Amino acid sequence: MFDDLEFPVIVAPMAGGPTTPQLVGAVTNAGGFGFLAAGYLSPETLDARIAHTADLTGGRFGVNLFVPGGRSVADLSAHRERMLAEAVRYGVELGDPVWDDDEYPAKLDLVVRHRVPVVSFTFGAPTSAEVQRIHEAGGTVAVTVTNPEEADLAAARGADALVVQGFEAGGHRGLFTDDPGNPAGGEEYGLLALLRLLGARTSLPLIAAGGLVHGADVAAVLAAGASAAQLGTVFLLATEAGTGDTQRRALAEGGRATEFTRAFSGRPARGMVNRVLSDLSAGAPAAYPQLHHLSKPVRGAAAKAGDPEAMSLWAGQTYPLAGDGSAASIVARLRAEAKAATERLDRLR
Repeated sequence: MFDDLEFPVIVAPMAGGPTTPQLVGAVTNAGGFGFLAAGYLSPETLDARIAHTADLTGGRFGVNLFVPGGRSVADLSAHRERMLAEAVRYGVELGDPVWDDDEYPAKLDLVVRHRVPVVSFTFGAPTSAEVQRIHEAGGTVAVTVTNPEEADLAAARGADALVVQGFEAGGHRGLFTDDPGNPAGGEEYGLLALLRLLGARTSLPLIAAGGLVHGADVAAVLAAGASAAQLGTVFLLATEAGTGDTQRRALAEGGRATEFTRAFSGRPARGMVNRVLSDLSAGAPAAYPQLHHLSKPVRGAAAKAGDPEAMSLWAGQTYPLAGDGSAASIVARLRAEAKAATERLDRLR
């Protein structure tokens, strides 16, 4: 599936703005591949972006869908009161903490109708019937997994590949089930460890994701058994990325640690530490997407004000090393670094 890529690097589907059709197109045309993020988009917007991305890539791209979870019954009142202080700070009203399915059925219909070549899923595995629909439309199915049990379920449902997400990754963990008693939502596997564990139990192609920002990282995961490397953070500062100016400045400064938090969305996600992450993470309920909707006006107002302290600054652990430039130049750098890394391995022969 990904064995014919000129360079086995994939742009991660970073929902909320960073992954654009232009970014996917630039990386694909530089020899890689890219996933368009469907999360948080209306079906109408996704429809237009699929068509645009197909034009830019010659039809070589993927789309990522969020699998809806169950409706949380957690008490949101205490977290709402704490978030209300942030809303007052920026002069906005809190959003309505409703549950929704991200219009998943309509988006699934779209990827089938457009015959998208590769469809990936996050936050769960599609049903066997949904996998069959995509296969009948000529598509390939990849499922994001964070532990061996999720990999087994995805394989049983008919997945063609697994996106193996280590705890180093920025943004939301792809956990199928969020354990409210664990700040990370579940056991934390490092990427290389998880690749080895899954490689020992499945023959499905593995796509490695989590903290990969250097060509040597790409070489390392290929050596560990991956078919390709999926990178997100390294492209956040790309010219073609839709990353907002306030987050770009925070990324470029590079002085913040990263931690997991549910404070912004109700699901564990790795982001740069700021005021809201520090003050509101403890006790934030496992209630996605309710908290996402609740905090959205605050996040938007902070971004508009140029204040990074109340934004979800998603980034992987290695974000200070990401760099910037055009997507093509980033891919070229990764290629050169990967080649140099493989040359260093000659001493193992």
